[in-house]
Amino acid sequence: MERFVTSTMLALVASTLIAPAVAWAEAGTIEGTVAHARGNANLVVYIVSAPGQFPPPSAHAQIDQKKMTFIPHVLPIVAGTTVDFTNSDAVTHNVFSPDNEGYNLGAWPKGEKRSYTFKKPGVYTQLCSIHPEMLGFVIVLQNFYQAVTTADGHFTIPNVPAGQYQLKVWGEKLKKPEKERTFPVKVAGAKTSVNLSF
Repeated sequence: MERFVTSTMLALVASTLIAPAVAWAEAGTIEGTVAHARGNANLVVYIVSAPGQFPPPSAHAQIDQKKMTFIPHVLPIVAGTTVDFTNSDAVTHNVFSPDNEGYNLGAWPKGEKRSYTFKKPGVYTQLCSIHPEMLGFVIVLQNFYQAVTTADGHFTIPNVPAGQYQLKVWGEKLKKPEKERTFPVKVAGAKTSVNLSF
């Protein structure tokens, strides 16, 4: 009886230790390109929904205001992430958004920063009330599996657990039906290649 219990316990411990390694080994990378007539850069490719909890990172994400531009122009993050907005210009800047929760961080001079924690998924337009030509976007998502396309439309989403997913693409120049379109993808190995076109 003791031998049976001991063997069973060892089997349970072994399976507990091995299971995460097997799951990790099955994780893969989604890699591909997006083709769109109105431009392929700064598109956010993301998994709509993934199982599990996705707590925000302890390190803050960063957006700089430099040369009268929000850098990066597009920033995808997971809900709950705090973003630091820095002013690197020699003029006073402001940051506000009319979207979702809506916020206005006020105005501040060069070298200072203000922070905001994004609580709800959605698209948040970033504006400066002092310089209306400035425009940026924070895309708040349910999970970490996302990427921003390069100038040629290329993207890479690493460490995706094996499974069936729906991909979406967000872009400031995409029309509403295009933003709502989904692309099925199956991750079952080291690399999954996809080509998304509109």
